[in-house]
Amino acid sequence: MSTASLDRPELTSALSDQWDALAELTRGLDEDRWRLPSPLPGWSIFDVLAHVIGTESMLLGEPLPQVDAEVRAFDHVRNDTGAMNEVWLESLRPWRGEELLRRFTEVTDRRRAALAATDDAAWATEIQSPIGRVPYGRFMRVRLFDCWMHQLDITDALGGDPKALGTDEGGRRAELAVDEIEPFLGRVVVKRGGAPDGARITVELTGPVARNLHIRVDGRAEVVAALDRPADVVIRTSSSLFARLCGGRTRADAHPGEIEIDGDRELGTRIAANLAFTI
Repeated sequence: MSTASLDRPELTSALSDQWDALAELTRGLDEDRWRLPSPLPGWSIFDVLAHVIGTESMLLGEPLPQVDAEVRAFDHVRNDTGAMNEVWLESLRPWRGEELLRRFTEVTDRRRAALAATDDAAWATEIQSPIGRVPYGRFMRVRLFDCWMHQLDITDALGGDPKALGTDEGGRRAELAVDEIEPFLGRVVVKRGGAPDGARITVELTGPVARNLHIRVDGRAEVVAALDRPADVVIRTSSSLFARLCGGRTRADAHPGEIEIDGDRELGTRIAANLAFTI
């Protein structure tokens, strides 16, 4: 796996498809369903889509709106980024859901045009992102991950059954999203999961994104293509649950029977319970 910038046409196509998936998931919701709580503290389905609008509007160069609310006083706002996100939400919360969806469509159409007009030099230009200053193309990978995670948030708010909602949590967009999780796994299993020096760990994703993630701890932890000996513990679960655990959307103990652990059960249980690195 590599987190280098993808071929520009592939990534812009994936982003476009992801925006279409969000629009389709929210199309036709009545006002009560728009206001259903999502797994994100303090945010409804409406707020999740408003957040995407805010970030994409920022990337279009739109200024931060002016609002009367003291957003830093909200219980779920923890830092400057959270406060900035909340300003966009506060500016849009008086709207009706159908108005918000029209705004989402308008903003993402403009973003598609902006991406199509981005040349190689702009794609490589460094820009501030949630993971620091990175090339613009690298930030677009983060945007795809963020929007895909928000698809999961809306799915869960609507009942959690992707098939019933006509959505798909697999495919290329999901593969790219899981790619974005991999670089953080080493740090997570050591600092949060307490994996000891010398440990060998495999996370087996059974689908819809099927892959094995191997972590070797030798002084520092890193994700490797293969282990040099059998794993001390194998944690087996779906890629959908894995992403939700890593995103802090749910807890491992809320999913009995959905996570299998072979080998060192104490270590595996501890790692599974502490996968969250973002929310």
